[in-house]
Amino acid sequence: MAQRKNCLGEDYVYKSPANAILLHADDNVVIALRDLQKGERASSTEVTVREPIAPGHKIARFTIPKGAFVIRYGQIIGQAKTDIEIGEHVHTQNLGMGEHTQDYGYAENCVALEPIAEQRTFQGYVREDGKVGTRNYVGILTSVNCSGSVARFISEAAKRTGLLDAFPNVDGIVPIVHGTGCGMSAKDEGYATLFRTLSGYAQNPNFGAILLIGLGCEVMQVADLVGGRPIRSDSALRYMTIQQTGGTRRTIEAGLSELRELAELANKAERRPAPVSHITVGMQCGGSDGYSGITANPALGIASDLLVRHGGTTILSETSEIYGAEHLLTRRAESVEVGKKLIDRVRWWEEYTARNGGEMDNNPSPGNKRGGLTTILEKSLGATAKGGSAPLTDVYQFGELIDKKGFVFMDSPGFDPCSVTGQIASGANIVVFTTGRGSVSGYQPTPCIKLATNSEMYGRMSEDMDINCGDVISDGVSLEDKGGEIFNTIVRIASGEKTKSETLGFGGVEFVPWQIGAVM
Repeated sequence: MAQRKNCLGEDYVYKSPANAILLHADDNVVIALRDLQKGERASSTEVTVREPIAPGHKIARFTIPKGAFVIRYGQIIGQAKTDIEIGEHVHTQNLGMGEHTQDYGYAENCVALEPIAEQRTFQGYVREDGKVGTRNYVGILTSVNCSGSVARFISEAAKRTGLLDAFPNVDGIVPIVHGTGCGMSAKDEGYATLFRTLSGYAQNPNFGAILLIGLGCEVMQVADLVGGRPIRSDSALRYMTIQQTGGTRRTIEAGLSELRELAELANKAERRPAPVSHITVGMQCGGSDGYSGITANPALGIASDLLVRHGGTTILSETSEIYGAEHLLTRRAESVEVGKKLIDRVRWWEEYTARNGGEMDNNPSPGNKRGGLTTILEKSLGATAKGGSAPLTDVYQFGELIDKKGFVFMDSPGFDPCSVTGQIASGANIVVFTTGRGSVSGYQPTPCIKLATNSEMYGRMSEDMDINCGDVISDGVSLEDKGGEIFNTIVRIASGEKTKSETLGFGGVEFVPWQIGAVM
């Protein structure tokens, strides 16, 4: 037997080999670790399974009366909709959200992590504003959907003509194309959110230079983006509109000319040692399953703590997917004010979903449910584990530039491409993404490291996954060792090693700004 920690950082006993796992002494369910047949006995219990149970799914440890709370990780994940017998499958047929309240206990459990004195470094691109990039791309940023095709035409022409052949330090040209920028109010939160997103991308340190292209008549005016306070502190920004330049062909010609000058500027950057405190990791989970909160998410939480202890920054997001577990974050807030900022966003989401005919518990997807997750409370408890145990230093709006070190939260939807878009706009120069069902995606200009929650999926999709966290279950690897492996991988990727998604060419369609408000 080996002592292990669950997603809340509490000890539990792991027995290997095992067919089921008890995550917390107070739990009234255990989790299947492989296919279980009717009549089998679940490990660590005296429970005989009453029906076939799939891996990652829950089995009743005791009789659970109708209306009683179902407990996993020592926390409430919902209420029994019917009487549930010992050994019965606990899922959508008998478990619902129910009613319960949380004690937010603002800042009550805020304990600073001990800094690591060793000066760990990575090989990065040091920018004029002091930030450090992990990649060195030239971006073609668009203000509106109407300039998207021309941005792609310019990028394609640059590749056909070998424009970058003379600039070996430039990783590539990235057209940033989206579906909005017009048909919207110029005064509401939707406009402000898109403005933050576009200007944030222009400032991300993984871009060595930016060409900004608009149509000319759109709501999101290029002049507004570049006027007033410059969106880049260096000279590596050029901009134009298609209407003023003279149409598609002339804009492509002018764009290629500007790109050559920008590539020359970006090419001057070379990798050199920089403290890992300049790494900012956006943490995501997608296609989650019943293993997510047992393996990959808590392992990423340990890696997050390691980076924070080195002076770096980690970003947790997906507000709709911490719902029901927000009390675990408010208790770690550096101050009451920071904790209340998080709850303000949760309340905004409750109102936002209500006015749009939704509800906060409709988040677990069909894939999540096939993987064993039943309610948003259960999903959120596992998702929150990505944040480790570090104090919550601040809470930011979507795409807001992050100006504090440590563990922070950025408000966003749970839709992965949209959430990652906000994190990159906020300054993430690395993304780490956990998945149980097998999400495939990439997010130029920021490399994305994929963590598989289970060994079976990793075996099927190893060409897309960077690290297998399933060996925490299958081979008894400790979460501490897996967290260290993730941290070391982050440093290597930050230094230039390619991720699987980069090798496969992902990143061309995953820029998804959050559209809030009426489309007119």
